[in-house]
Amino acid sequence: MTASTPTLQVAPMPTVAEIRKDFPILQQEVHGHPLVYLDSTASSQKPVQVIEAMDEYYRTIHANVHRGVHTLSEAATTAYEDARLKVARFINAPSTKEIIFTRNTTEGLNLVAYSWGRANLKPGDEVLITEMEHHSNIVPWQLICEITGATLRYVPITPRGELDYDALSQLLNEKTKVFAFTAMSNVLGTINPVAELVARAHAVGAIAVVDGAQSVPHLKTDVQALDADFLAFSSHKMLGPTGIGVLYGRKEILQAMPPFLGGGDMIREVKLSGSSWNDLPYKFEAGTPAIAEAVGLSVAIDYLNQVGMDWITEHERQITAYAWEQLQQIEGLRILGPDPERRGGLLSFIFGDIHPHDIASILDMQGVAVRAGHHCAQPIHDHYGISASTRASFYIYNSLDEVDRLVAALHQAKDIFSF
Repeated sequence: MTASTPTLQVAPMPTVAEIRKDFPILQQEVHGHPLVYLDSTASSQKPVQVIEAMDEYYRTIHANVHRGVHTLSEAATTAYEDARLKVARFINAPSTKEIIFTRNTTEGLNLVAYSWGRANLKPGDEVLITEMEHHSNIVPWQLICEITGATLRYVPITPRGELDYDALSQLLNEKTKVFAFTAMSNVLGTINPVAELVARAHAVGAIAVVDGAQSVPHLKTDVQALDADFLAFSSHKMLGPTGIGVLYGRKEILQAMPPFLGGGDMIREVKLSGSSWNDLPYKFEAGTPAIAEAVGLSVAIDYLNQVGMDWITEHERQITAYAWEQLQQIEGLRILGPDPERRGGLLSFIFGDIHPHDIASILDMQGVAVRAGHHCAQPIHDHYGISASTRASFYIYNSLDEVDRLVAALHQAKDIFSF
């Protein structure tokens, strides 16, 4: 009698209907209509698993982390550091010492600009960013260039909403010390070739700083393969809570950087004559951290891993392609940015002469939640000669039927404004 080979049990691919059951907020009606949430680029919704994990933390093990020797403090510290390990594995970081918890992507980018920038930039140096950046990856560099005397340069974008690579070749040179760019535009949806851009930066001796706020929640991310020096992203855009973000940094660079904030936990020793700093990553984590939020982020990563990042990327690709096709058929509507195959799961558009805030208000009356405004990316809108746009963004819980609801609501807006 021969032993049989065990059958590999492969988890079935999820359905959107099954996923939606995990999101309590999506079960409600808005103005008498089932909620269609198309604003995940701003902030995603949270599954019940994340909500319950944070509630359980507060009910059972809440205490301050690190240095406490009582049972609750040790349990909270374990949960907090387990979250750091989970993040490191999610983006394939070589070490948890390279994972710094911040409040959000914005704080992570400011940390790099102020800590690395103040220590390394000087007059004659250049910082290169792009015109498609979120304000979080523009303003910190403007401020640090004012402080250090370095010069800030911008890579322009093409009419199709992609980087101008001819201009990039001229702008990226031996004077460039930092090349900071988004992996995916929060307005245009443009997915940039991160590994190629990082390689270009390194070829001229510059560090590469990547804004991953829009890419990490939607695309499988491997920081070792990308070879990025820094990558910042936020929990609240990837099914986790607000109030916590992540900065990945290459260990040897982080070790050479001075602290960003001073206070408790980031020190090794404090004397009236001066202080010395804690080891990585704690050197950059001053004060009591967002412990419950780290627990929530950890469970959000579990959820994303269970569904599968490849599934998520493909699901959004299908939704976006369908939405692109349907919106293109609406007379007077213009989509900003590249074709669906070169973009992530969002569509920003202008619709005749209707102000985006009016569009968003009309859609809201139909239960459809979209974003309206400049999306913290005014230079992009300046490029197109507009002040604002309407943005519909898609995630793990959205369906083709919801795209149809969006289209129907847009037709109603057109009827109201009679054009």
